[in-house]
Amino acid sequence: MSLTEITARIRAAEMAAQRPEGSVTLIAVSKVQPLERIEAVLEEGHRIFGENYVQESLGKWPPLRERFADVSLHMIGPLQSNKAKPAMELFDAIHTLDRPSLAKKIARMAKEGGSCPELFVQVNTGEEPQKAGVLPDDADAFIDDCRGMGLTLTGLMCIPPEEDDPRPHFEMLAKIAERTGLSGLSMGMSADFEEAIAAGATHVRVGSAIFGARDYGQR
Repeated sequence: MSLTEITARIRAAEMAAQRPEGSVTLIAVSKVQPLERIEAVLEEGHRIFGENYVQESLGKWPPLRERFADVSLHMIGPLQSNKAKPAMELFDAIHTLDRPSLAKKIARMAKEGGSCPELFVQVNTGEEPQKAGVLPDDADAFIDDCRGMGLTLTGLMCIPPEEDDPRPHFEMLAKIAERTGLSGLSMGMSADFEEAIAAGATHVRVGSAIFGARDYGQR
């Protein structure tokens, strides 16, 4: 499916939800994608991309940014504390703030460096033991703790369990955001971004529907 088709579907979903046109940001998830596919999307004019791996991103995005202006990079994969420094230098937004130790490290580096990417707290709405994210019952306290460290939060992020209806998870995230005074909702991927928009998503993360299937053996 083309970038144009995905954008048209996002605009239609905004209209169906009676939301302003352009209220949803499309993050093109370019992790583990061949360079030629990424360049093709850049040539079409898209500038907002999501990546999961710091090392992979460091290898491909600095040269691309020299060629294409105004690229905005979003970290959407789990962030190891030892990769926090290069991540803060490379990414414009981090969607996977999920534990106190990472929050403390980001807060310290932000204070030292005088700047910080946009930050989204990842909430493990399905309470899956193998998945990163703050548990829903702990989200309010964690958000308060982050603010107490001087961090400015943009919003929340979730990845619903694959086997679940995603709508209750999107609605849960929206309720947490509402009661904690956060406006950003990073939710919805290739298979369910229209449902996420109906639930209030401000950022949708679409990869395979734009770029095609990934070959993880090439990473």
